[in-house]
Amino acid sequence: MDTLAERWTRLEPHMTLVGPDDDRSRPTVILFHGCGGLRDHLPRYAAAAKAAGWRACILDSYEPRGLSRSAAMAFVCTGLILRGGERSGDVLAAIHGLSQRPDVDASCLALAGWSHGGWSIMEAMSLDPRAPGAAGLRDAGTCDLSGVRAVWLAYAYVGFAAVNRMRPWRHCPKVLAVIARRDHLTTVRNAEQVNAMIRNCGAEVETWIAEGTHSFDEPMNAPPMRYDDALADEALRRFAALLEDVA
Repeated sequence: MDTLAERWTRLEPHMTLVGPDDDRSRPTVILFHGCGGLRDHLPRYAAAAKAAGWRACILDSYEPRGLSRSAAMAFVCTGLILRGGERSGDVLAAIHGLSQRPDVDASCLALAGWSHGGWSIMEAMSLDPRAPGAAGLRDAGTCDLSGVRAVWLAYAYVGFAAVNRMRPWRHCPKVLAVIARRDHLTTVRNAEQVNAMIRNCGAEVETWIAEGTHSFDEPMNAPPMRYDDALADEALRRFAALLEDVA
């Protein structure tokens, strides 16, 4: 098991930081990809964050582990390895590591996750920091979540493998939960039940039901998933509005 600092040392070389060309301390959003790895839609969200005056960190969870896209599709997307609870250590390590940077405002952070990335964020928010080896870290409980002001959950995985999906969150920032109406991995009802649990913890939760499939904002078609340009634009608009609202 790693410490937060050790995990960040492994991850940091594989992150891309996008933002205004200055050294000011700015609000920062951390982007966590889905089980398919880094895809073309994440730079669009990073650009939207930059336009809003934020920095955006696109974090690759696979390269530090030597996972290719084909291996990720075969083993991560099927739930055989690197489930959300384990990857939640990346979420905590990124919060810890980026908070040390002088060009990052540690008091105004946002977390954004797509599918598996959303699952990982939810696990980080709900884990018991007193549990030995929580999130695969020796010191998960020392990560300061107080600066996390917002969470963006895009069709977060809340299927049967997400056994902790109804576990109460220990930190309750503003949440925008995007549900895909035709998501083949969950029903709207199941997703709404999870969102209601988060709301009951004290978080302000806004739900948007997008009339599309899982990964509707990713420029590719892999049935049953289908890209929808109009919905992708609306998702970008809502993402930017969330950042502007909490900054």
